[in-house]
Amino acid sequence: MSHRQTLIDLIKAPTAVPVEQLDITVGTVKTAYLQAGLGAPVICLHGAGAGAVTWYPSLGSLAEKYRVIAPDIIGYGESDKPDGAYDRPFFAAWLRDFMQALGIARAHIVGLSQGGAIALQLALENPELVDKLVLVDSAALGAQPSLPSFISMLWMNLLPSNAASRFQSRFLLNDTAKRVPAHRHYSVEVLKKPGGKQAFSQGRGAAVAPMAEAELQRIAHQTLIVWGEDDKFFSMSHGQAAADVMPNASFQSIREAGHLPLMDQPEIFNQALLKFLAS
Repeated sequence: MSHRQTLIDLIKAPTAVPVEQLDITVGTVKTAYLQAGLGAPVICLHGAGAGAVTWYPSLGSLAEKYRVIAPDIIGYGESDKPDGAYDRPFFAAWLRDFMQALGIARAHIVGLSQGGAIALQLALENPELVDKLVLVDSAALGAQPSLPSFISMLWMNLLPSNAASRFQSRFLLNDTAKRVPAHRHYSVEVLKKPGGKQAFSQGRGAAVAPMAEAELQRIAHQTLIVWGEDDKFFSMSHGQAAADVMPNASFQSIREAGHLPLMDQPEIFNQALLKFLAS
């Protein structure tokens, strides 16, 4: 059994809602995605690694109330990995086309880390496509990775291995035991796929570069900014500052959680997410 399938089985475990593995081709780019549940659409965007299965602690809970769609972002997971700029406009254009191909006129967008930066760019360029916005330890809010976390990311992307993945976990979680081994191993597998390093080598960090304050002020969607208090990648202060700048944003921190609060504290994270979406 593949590590991806193990993670999908984890998603299925807490819920009776079937999880589908699908793909769709727009132009020349195939996007793989997971889908579950019925109701208002919620699109979950993973960070700069692995793929849609990163959301394994949350998809089951969300699918009980919503139609949840978790794509493997272009350059990651089982999706195509073409040459490209891999900056925010590149990713946002892919997401816009993906939504249009699925016939989704408007959705709640939940973005983790680099996925948050993509969500912000979509809200900026195509505000009509976004209902509510959830930013989880999001990039592009003024934060740059700390030097130790950057070194862990560099090692993982240049020489992907299980040792590199274990080392990087120290900077992703407050409790490394909360990240299941299948996710660590799958992160390595993705980087070893043909084109698996394209997003890192060709993007060169452009997607996570800070957005201008004036741009954040233009994003008027109801927004929840969630942050793990022990995040070693991006300082929580950047999330708090963004909540003060964005006109309809609120901030919530999660104790005993790092850069991946959905893994460190899944029950608290899922409860906060569902409460915001239902409000």
